[in-house]
Amino acid sequence: DRETSGCLLIAKTRFAATALTGSFRHRSARKIYWALVAGVPKPKQGRISTYLAKEESEEDSIMRVAKHGDEGASHAVTYYAVVETSAQKLAWVSLKPVTGRQHQLRAHMAFIGHPIMGDGKYGGMENLPDGIAKKLHLHARRITFPHPRGGTVDITAPLPEFMRQSLEFFGFDPG
Repeated sequence: DRETSGCLLIAKTRFAATALTGSFRHRSARKIYWALVAGVPKPKQGRISTYLAKEESEEDSIMRVAKHGDEGASHAVTYYAVVETSAQKLAWVSLKPVTGRQHQLRAHMAFIGHPIMGDGKYGGMENLPDGIAKKLHLHARRITFPHPRGGTVDITAPLPEFMRQSLEFFGFDPG
């Protein structure tokens, strides 16, 4: 998702691409995202399990929650945990996708009523406080995966400045 900041994994060789594809398929790669969301999810940690299907329109496409068996629907699972809250109006959350569907995190957070701030597709632009960047507040914070030639790779991406400023604006310490 090009609006998401943070870690981006690119294979340099066909061998590496094949190995990395297998890591994602077999779920041995682990991803952690940080997001600022509207409201505070209850419970403060949980699992979101839905089916998602692409819904096309003339000007755009979004992922919608679908039913098992719907045309084009794929199962999607995300774990979330609230890191901190600000006056019950918003939360800093950690997201761990098990599956890797297009816009999965954005669709899942909107589905549970807590869209990601700055997300124009899934409702995160509503009630955006003044002084907060009108950008998607979703950051691929960390990825770990088996190196194709052995060992483990563990990468952490620094926060983009706009997201660091937003976290600090609400009194959070992004460290």
